Amino acid sequence: ILGESGTGKELVARSIHFSGPYRDKPFIPVDCGSLVPTLVESELFGYVKGAFTGASQTKDGLLSIAQGGTIFLDEIGELPIDLQAKLLRAIQEKEIRPVGSTRRIPIDVRILAATNRDLEHAVSQGTFRKDLYFRLNVLSVKIPPLRERRQDIPLLVGHFLDRLSREAGMERMLTDDAMKALLAYDWPGNVRELENCLERSCALTTAPLMQLRDLPTYIHG
Repeated sequence: ILGESGTGKELVARSIHFSGPYRDKPFIPVDCGSLVPTLVESELFGYVKGAFTGASQTKDGLLSIAQGGTIFLDEIGELPIDLQAKLLRAIQEKEIRPVGSTRRIPIDVRILAATNRDLEHAVSQGTFRKDLYFRLNVLSVKIPPLRERRQDIPLLVGHFLDRLSREAGMERMLTDDAMKALLAYDWPGNVRELENCLERSCALTTAPLMQLRDLPTYIHG
């Protein structure tokens, strides 16, 4: 799943999972960019008691916890090169070996991966394994940035305001001028920025109808 930061790649992954035959199975999201490099392996593959200092008990890896379901590897381009090789082996062999264990555990998971990086360029630079890229790139979905699909903005606004209305116990709406300003803005932070903008505006006004002045000044000038 390809797209700029904030375009909603995880939402797409969740939609794929929950609209298909895997819907009753686990959906495990993993942000490869936020995990500490030294802990990525133990998080994905698990570890046995005593495998390293602090491993006081055996812990299942996320690839094992997702058994029968979907694991979503967000920002896959941030995965260290040595772990790329181990992930490739896990995909090919359909089994994992927890840190500190000699036993291999069979896995049956669907892998969805996402990135905002150009992985073909990363392959040419030697920072992403070519064999893993081709293994993951069976089917690709590119999500355009929000500025290239402005027709989606009213739908997204309606979705977010419905949720915010339920949370506040009060219906939230926008004036036409406020909606025009949202449609005219370029949204460099994409869907995530739009959601944050509406949450901020709802927090700063008690009126059910939000005016242009209730939006951040950088949006309406």
